[in-house]
Amino acid sequence: MIWATVAVVLGIALTVVSADKFVEGSASLASRLGMSHFLIGLTIVSIGTSAPELLVSAVAAFQGSPGLALGNALGSNITNIALVLGTTACICPLMVPGSIARRELPLLTLIGLCVCALAYRGIYDLWAGLALIATLPVVLHQVVRGEVQITHETEIAELSLKTSLVLTVGGLLILLGGSKTLVWGATEIARYFGVSELIIGLTIVAVGTSLPELAASVASALKNKTEMALGTVIGSNFFNFLGVIGVAAIISPFSIEPDVITRDLPWTLGLTVLLWLLALFGAQGILKRSHGALLILLYVSYLCHISATIVPN
Repeated sequence: MIWATVAVVLGIALTVVSADKFVEGSASLASRLGMSHFLIGLTIVSIGTSAPELLVSAVAAFQGSPGLALGNALGSNITNIALVLGTTACICPLMVPGSIARRELPLLTLIGLCVCALAYRGIYDLWAGLALIATLPVVLHQVVRGEVQITHETEIAELSLKTSLVLTVGGLLILLGGSKTLVWGATEIARYFGVSELIIGLTIVAVGTSLPELAASVASALKNKTEMALGTVIGSNFFNFLGVIGVAAIISPFSIEPDVITRDLPWTLGLTVLLWLLALFGAQGILKRSHGALLILLYVSYLCHISATIVPN
C-alpha cells in the first residue's frame, strides 16, 4: 500500500512536469518550423494540457484497466469545470466572451450528449472509439473557422533546436513512464480498498491529471487573460470526450458500468450545461466569485455522491 501511494504521487508529479516540458519543447519546435502562435496554442498546447489524461488512459487500456481510463476522462471533465474553473473564478472573476457561450459551449454540450448516447449502448467498442476520434478534427475545424479574430497569442519560449528536441522527446518518454507508474499505483490502491478502478480514476487520478489545467487557468486569470483560462478548460474537455475515451475504446473496447450511466455521465453533462447557462445568462457575461463557490460546492457534492454509492468489491 505504501509503495502504491508513492507510485501515485510520483506518477502524478512526473506526468504534470513532463507534460509541461513536452509542451514547451514541442511549441518551440513548431514555432521554428513556421507555425503561428495561435495554431500552436490551439493544437499543441491544448493537446499538451490533456496529455496526462490521454497517456494515463491509453496505458490503463493497454494494461486491461478500462474502468480507470473512463473514470479518468469523465472525472477530469467534472474536475475541470467544477474544481478548476470554480477555483479560478474564486481567485479572479472570469470574463466569458460571447463566442464561447454561443459556439464552443453548445458544441461541448452536444458532444457530451453523443458520448452519453454511445454509453447507453452498454459498451464503448472499436466503432464508438473511431467515431469519437474522427469527430475531433471536425470540432477543431469548427472552432478555428468560427474564430473571427485572435485576441491573444500563446507565449512561446525561444529555445535552441537541440533543447527543443530534448524537451519534446524527453518529456514524452517521462510522461509515458509517469503514466505507467500512476496506473500501477492507482490499480493497487483500488485492490487494497476493495473499490473499482473507476472510482480511483474519477477521483485521485482525475484530480492529478487535471493539475496542468488548474495551473494554466489560474496563471491566465492572474494575467487578466480570462478567455485563455476558459479556453484551456473547454479545449481540454473536448479532448477528454473525444480523444481520451476514443483512444481507450480503440485500444481495448470495454463495457459501461451501471454507475457511469446513473451517476457520472449525468454529473458530467449537467455541469457542462450549467457552465453554458452561467456563461449565457450570467451578469454581463462574467463568472463571478459566487459562481466559483457554487461550482466548488457542486464538486464536493459529487464526491459525496460517489462516497454514498461505493460498493466494496
